[in-house]
Amino acid sequence: MMLRYALQTLRDRKAGFLGAFVALLCAAALVTACGTLLETGLRGKIGTERYASAPVLVSADQNVHETTVKKKGEGEKAKTKTKHKAKPVAERAWLPAATVDAVRAVPGVERAVPELTFQAVPLVKASGEPKPSYGHAWASAALTPFTIAEGREPRSGGEIVLDRALAARAGLKPGSELTVQSTGEPRTYQVSGIATTPRGDLAQQSALFFSDDEARRLAARDGQVSAIGVLPAPGVDAGELADRVAQALKGTTAQVGTGDERGPVEFLDAAGARIKLVSMGGAMGGTSLLVAILVVVGTFALSVQQRHRELALLRAIAATPGQLRRMIGREALLVGLSAGITGALAGLPLAAWLHGRFVDAGVVPVTLERTAGIFPMCAAVGASLLGAWAAARITGRRIARIRPAEALAEAAVERRRPGWIRSVLGVLLLAGGAVLVVVLGSLRTEPASTPVTFLAVVVLAAAVSLLGPLLVRGATALLAGPLRLAGPGGHLATANLRGNATRMASAVTPLALLVGMTCTVLFVTPTLGNAARAQARDGIRADWVLAAQGPGITREAAERIRRTPGVTAATEIVHTSVRVGLAKYAAQGVTPAGLTRTWDPEVTGGSLDGFGEGAVAVSELAADRLGLKPGSPLSLTLGDGTPVTLTVSAVYARGLGFGDLTLPHGLVAAHADNPLASSVLVAAEPGAPVGRELLAAAVKGFPGVAVLSAAQADAARGQHQDAGAEINLLAMGLVLAFTAIAVVNTLAMSTAERFREFAMLRLAGAKRRQVLRMLRAEALAVVLIGVVLGSGIALAVLTAFSVGMTGMAAPAVLPVAYAVVVGVAGLLALTATALPGRVALRVAPVEVATAKA
Repeated sequence: MMLRYALQTLRDRKAGFLGAFVALLCAAALVTACGTLLETGLRGKIGTERYASAPVLVSADQNVHETTVKKKGEGEKAKTKTKHKAKPVAERAWLPAATVDAVRAVPGVERAVPELTFQAVPLVKASGEPKPSYGHAWASAALTPFTIAEGREPRSGGEIVLDRALAARAGLKPGSELTVQSTGEPRTYQVSGIATTPRGDLAQQSALFFSDDEARRLAARDGQVSAIGVLPAPGVDAGELADRVAQALKGTTAQVGTGDERGPVEFLDAAGARIKLVSMGGAMGGTSLLVAILVVVGTFALSVQQRHRELALLRAIAATPGQLRRMIGREALLVGLSAGITGALAGLPLAAWLHGRFVDAGVVPVTLERTAGIFPMCAAVGASLLGAWAAARITGRRIARIRPAEALAEAAVERRRPGWIRSVLGVLLLAGGAVLVVVLGSLRTEPASTPVTFLAVVVLAAAVSLLGPLLVRGATALLAGPLRLAGPGGHLATANLRGNATRMASAVTPLALLVGMTCTVLFVTPTLGNAARAQARDGIRADWVLAAQGPGITREAAERIRRTPGVTAATEIVHTSVRVGLAKYAAQGVTPAGLTRTWDPEVTGGSLDGFGEGAVAVSELAADRLGLKPGSPLSLTLGDGTPVTLTVSAVYARGLGFGDLTLPHGLVAAHADNPLASSVLVAAEPGAPVGRELLAAAVKGFPGVAVLSAAQADAARGQHQDAGAEINLLAMGLVLAFTAIAVVNTLAMSTAERFREFAMLRLAGAKRRQVLRMLRAEALAVVLIGVVLGSGIALAVLTAFSVGMTGMAAPAVLPVAYAVVVGVAGLLALTATALPGRVALRVAPVEVATAKA
């Protein structure tokens, strides 16, 4: 019977359930999109291009491993539990060249082809979208395979072969000259041939082939190869051959891959992006789910509240509390099922769009294919059903328990005091949010603080939702005076805010969440970036900075600057990341000569005097985490997986501006895919005529090198910070969009159901414009309350984030961006109130008053 009533209610009250349907649909789409990103990180396929014709691929282990053994109990009952963890290295790990001979000796191997992969950027204008370009030895062309379509293979160190797509985009042909910037100085080569593949052009990269000797020189990895392609003899199964090769290489660091296992070796950035995508998808998904629950519960609460009269009448005619709960639950499940299925389907194109934006922003490489499985969709439908059912149970609890004799009164007048359970839960959530804010103030790493930051915003917004009626009444008392100045409309707005605090609170909550979440997303990156820029600005003593606008700045360019009259020091900087254990740390390599004349990281322990081979300087944060001090040994794994042990020579305070670890330039460059400097700090003698023109003339023959003043270099760092903020906004854009939809949805529902109230006001003598003025006054009051609460939440969270990450309570708030947030929130609220209000006022008051309830 209750199911029949539920179906009939849904059929007769479509408009009343539309808001809940929209909220659940958006929540399901959001969960599907975030779940798809998470699944892509976990199971996304990385296809291969260069190694397409090598069914078996041997490579170095591209991970750092850590094994921990835990022993529980004593004596014979003791149990040992072993845990193995692995994290990818930042650069390409290489194999000893002797591995090639070991592979060739395996039975069933027809050919073992050594592969060299290194940076090789053609310095030529080309049409179309630029693609990463890599250099190889012509001997490895068989791995794709590439064959000569025009011209011939390279026979000397001055010749080069290009893939057909690159040659077409650059307008090159055999006999043309091409300057290439690789791991050393730029060199001009003659194009000897154009190569093509049976499968068509490479989609994700460009290939440049050199003679074998020239490729070894450019790779600068004597006695090493980046991979080995294994071609089986006729009739030999690739899987069986892979097992034989793995057995022959047992005990070495070599790994053997077939099929989809080859892609991560070819595209290291795609393999590393998986972890980033899992982290990003998990953070977005978790935040989305919490926001969705908060919004759905609020929306369903409003929809049930709007049916108080109907539910109270059912209670008065002997419907039991259990029957009402079952009816509301079935309604919720029906709405949740339909919205969940629709939202899950809508989430697939949404996930594709979001994945495309991440690819365009460079967060996710195009080689990591998006995976669209059924699990995110099932999770979305399940979350919709669970959320709808839980929301219905929570919101229908009070109306189902009222006594029949109180039913009609309860339907007509809103309860003055919120339930004690609601108030207690609100206080508990407020306390929980305060604890999260305190914890956030003690976190000093971005991966640890980011999830806590957004969790704190959601928890505090949930506290606002539960304590909303009390907050609205308190705010109304403060706004009563200004509202009365607006005339009769202001008086009516004040009365409505006081008498319908619960309804108004349901509109305040999504507004506070929208403002709080948006401000947090917008200002987290500037807060961290401003502190990092300030530290870098204070710590760079150089008068000028050479900035790479291409692959990098070569050693010869830096030497030219050092030989320039008046220049006292030129510090080359190359960036990488290293691992201490499995923890990842940002690191930089600097040339030691004249270091203290160009760079001041604010040393607080030890000294940079004599900094050089075998030494490392660490930030105070890294020193605290790792228990280091000057003179301590530090064992770490370089970017290409090479383990080294260095001695701490100095501890410095400006870790945000200069990274956690500083190593000698030569050590980092020898183990980096791109050994070229990203910048060079230039110091001049006081009063020496060292200007932009003199330095530019010194590096005139080196393309892609810009001479910047210290102020211009600082501005360039600010542009990089803006790019980081855009990525954060993109990552959380779906959550913000969903919250904005919830604001419009809730306010529209709240206004549209008041048609009877508007009719009574009209019959009592109020004019149409007076009612609209009342609605505007209410909307402005709701916007003001929501903006103040949301701003307070964001300010508390951002201040704690700033304290933890920078040591100062100085969150960066951009006035223009904040004004836009407030303006958009106000526009959404006014539009969502005015349009339904005008529609409701079109119906004649007499028709509404005489209509059947």
